[in-house]
Amino acid sequence: MFPINETMGQYSELFMLLAAGTYTIAFIAFAWDLARSSKALKSIDLKAAAADTSAGTSAKVPVGAGASVWSASPRTAGSGDDRLAGPADRAERPSSYSSGTANGAAGQTADDSMRYGERRAPARVAVALTVLGAAIHATAVLTRAVGAGRVPWGNMYEFLTTGAFLVAAVFLVALVRRDLRFLGTFVVGLVIIMLVAASVAFWTPVGHLVPALQSYWLIIHVSIAVLSSALFTLTFAMSALQLVQSHRQKTIAAGGADKLGFMRLVPSALSLENLSYRINAIAFIGWTFTLMFGAIWAEKAWGRFWGWDTKEVWTFVIWVVYAGYLHARATRGWTGTRAAWLSIVGYLCVVFNFTIVNQFFNGLHSYSGL
Repeated sequence: MFPINETMGQYSELFMLLAAGTYTIAFIAFAWDLARSSKALKSIDLKAAAADTSAGTSAKVPVGAGASVWSASPRTAGSGDDRLAGPADRAERPSSYSSGTANGAAGQTADDSMRYGERRAPARVAVALTVLGAAIHATAVLTRAVGAGRVPWGNMYEFLTTGAFLVAAVFLVALVRRDLRFLGTFVVGLVIIMLVAASVAFWTPVGHLVPALQSYWLIIHVSIAVLSSALFTLTFAMSALQLVQSHRQKTIAAGGADKLGFMRLVPSALSLENLSYRINAIAFIGWTFTLMFGAIWAEKAWGRFWGWDTKEVWTFVIWVVYAGYLHARATRGWTGTRAAWLSIVGYLCVVFNFTIVNQFFNGLHSYSGL
């Protein structure tokens, strides 16, 4: 066992504070981008509505005095432009669409492939700040590992801070493939909450592990659990947005007012659901290995694969909930809001397992350091 380096532990806490501050500025930039983009889209919609009204009036003006032929409408019935004329369609207009004054709005709106086209400076600044925050955060995790002389996930504080880093890292990696900047406010907000909770409620000084955790299985078992939890965090944010977007789309379809203008920058509820389902499938595989490797580790440490310990039970409950989610959506037609709520319930089980079970249930897994 390596000696404890308290100085490196103090550096780690300082870097955690700097990372939290950087994430906070990134959060503000993402929120600013949503607010400005929403305001710009509303302004463009007003101009488009005025243009439609003018076009409708001019369509009724005769071509010549006494002539019986009327000027053609600028939009052909049934054409793509006509299909995109309504507010509900403008909310999810593809970024490739362009027509007159509406072109500015089209470049700002997400389509089903989650591309935005041109975006303003706040979004780019927010992503850059998130990258910087993640780099500082990684430094904090590494200095904690050096200070402890081991992998930095031996207690709740370390698990949560490492998990928060992976949430940010997975989000940034996903940005390479898909434009998920609409998730920035929500993902970075969750990262900040995780860091604050770790520092306020679960802070633990640098120290050695209890004997049962001094095993290479700690690296295998917990690393997969942390990564799976990070993916579940992303799908939780997507499922919450899916519920909001679904409600908004139904309101607009019923002729109601669009009171959530910023959601125009978010893809349709169906697109969010499909992506969330794919990520949940990957995270579920990781959680399956978490459960399997945990049982193997338990046999090595305590001489049994399964002992109905509270932590073991809730790890299995989480597996069952997400297995039910994947099965129900794939074979039973559980789509839409029902699938979103089931995904959210699964994540609430993850949170319950991490917080309540670790703190208030005695068992062989009580290693929180509290």
